Parts: sequence; C-alpha cells; structure tokens
Amino acid sequence: MAIFEGAGVALVTPFTEQGEINYPKLKEIVEEQIAGGTDCIVACGTTAEAATMSHEEHIEVIRFICETVKKRIPVVAGTGSNCTATAVYLSQEAEKAGADGLLVVSPYYNKATQKGLIKHFTTVAESVSLPIILYNIPGRTGINIEPETIAYLCRNVKNIVGVKEASSNFSKIAVMMHLAGECIDLYSGNDDQIIPMMALGAKGVISVLSNVAPRQTHNICAAYLSGDVAEATKLQLDAIPLVTELFREVNPIPAKAGMNLQGKEVGPMRLPLTEMEPENQEKLKKAMKEYGIL
Repeated sequence: MAIFEGAGVALVTPFTEQGEINYPKLKEIVEEQIAGGTDCIVACGTTAEAATMSHEEHIEVIRFICETVKKRIPVVAGTGSNCTATAVYLSQEAEKAGADGLLVVSPYYNKATQKGLIKHFTTVAESVSLPIILYNIPGRTGINIEPETIAYLCRNVKNIVGVKEASSNFSKIAVMMHLAGECIDLYSGNDDQIIPMMALGAKGVISVLSNVAPRQTHNICAAYLSGDVAEATKLQLDAIPLVTELFREVNPIPAKAGMNLQGKEVGPMRLPLTEMEPENQEKLKKAMKEYGIL
C-alpha cells in the first residue's frame, strides 16, 4: 500500500525575522494544510530550506510536525544527504520522531556512480524500517538516478517503495515504470506535470503549489484518481500560470513570497536564498489573484 495517494505538500519552514524557526506559525500552517485537504505533509525537503538547518533543527522540525499532525495524515520526512552516514542518522532520528515514511534525495555534489547510488540507498534503507521514497532531481543534485537503478532498488530493497521524479524526462520515467511494474509508487515532483505523470502511473504529487493552494492541488489529484480525467486536466491547466510564477525564481523563494502575500507570515529566507525581486513578486501576485487565492 502506498504511503499516500493524492497531493503531498513539500511544506515551507516559517522563520522569525531573526531567522529562527517559528514553531507557532509552523503549527498553524500544518493545520491549514490538513483543513485544506492535503493528503500528506512532507517535512524538511528542499522547499523547507532543510539545507540551511542544523541537524538538531532538522530533527526537531520533523518531531514537531509529527506531534502536530497526530497521525491524521501521513508525514514523510526528508532525510537525504550527500553523506551516507548523515542520511542514516537523520533517517533513524526521523523514525524515532514518528515519521510515517522518508524522502531520500540522491547524494548531491559527489556525483556517485549508479553502483554507488545503489549502495547508498540500500545502506540508508537497511538502517530503518520505514518505507522510503527516493527523490530524483538531477537539476539540483547533478546526478540522475537511472530507470534501471530505481527499478532494481524497488524490486530488491523491501522498504524502498517509490520515487519522487523531478527529472522531467518522461521517456526515462516510462522506461522505469515498465521495468518496475507494480512494485513502485511514483510521485510527480513538478506541479506542472501532475496529470502527465499520473497517466504514467503516478499516485500523485509532492507539491510546492500546495503551500499556497492546498485544496486546488488536492482536487487535481482527486479528480484523476476518481476517473474524471477531463476535469483533472482542466484543473491542471488552470494552475499553469501560477505554477510558472512559483518557479520564476528558485524554490522556495516564490512559495514563501506567495504565502506572505496571503497573510500567512512565514517570514524571510535563510541565506544564501534572498527575497523575491519586486517585479517578480508583482507577477506572482497577479497570478494568485487570477487563480482566486488572493
């Protein structure tokens, strides 16, 4: 059984003006996501600025979100690293903290071979009992997890159950789904490709869009899962202008800007990310108004 089906939000981390994690605000946005129909909370991923967190902050955010959610929906914790030992440590701590699953990105910067990726992911998986979703995002990591590698891991490592695909390479994704058969849970890692990915067998999306539009993102997936492909396609296409603006600058800069425009007060970015350029924020504001969420 899949960890979740539908729309999982890659949740931002709210900060105070002093750059500290704003836990009261984090609780508030988690509750808003659940009320908005989000099917899963993904904690400490790219959108959460986990790369700027200390290990202690990383683990505490996961623990806090798990305690807030109280098993109402699944919580998937981002625990990947370019150091295998660190990924093992974070994964074990996330399991202790109450996570329902793990999202483990491919090691970035190191540029491991496919053999190295298999060894890395297998080592992390064997250190925990939680189900693991691999995360393939070569644009950030500098390495692609090849279809054969993903299929091998899902077939041969019992708790590696799926992949978040953000490569945009539909030909390779199709090959992967052919090779992996029923043993893989596929999730779109791109909000503009939810329906095309679901047509290839995806269970849903791990979404940035959900931060500003949880109900709408849930509805895109729900329509497809219910068999109403025409409605799902319409909803997907309706979201395209907003998704474009949410990636006008590097994620999560626009997502946080959008939430702040909505009055959610999730605070600033941590360096090296900076605030959204004023002209781009105006474009985002216009798209949000046209989408009906501002």
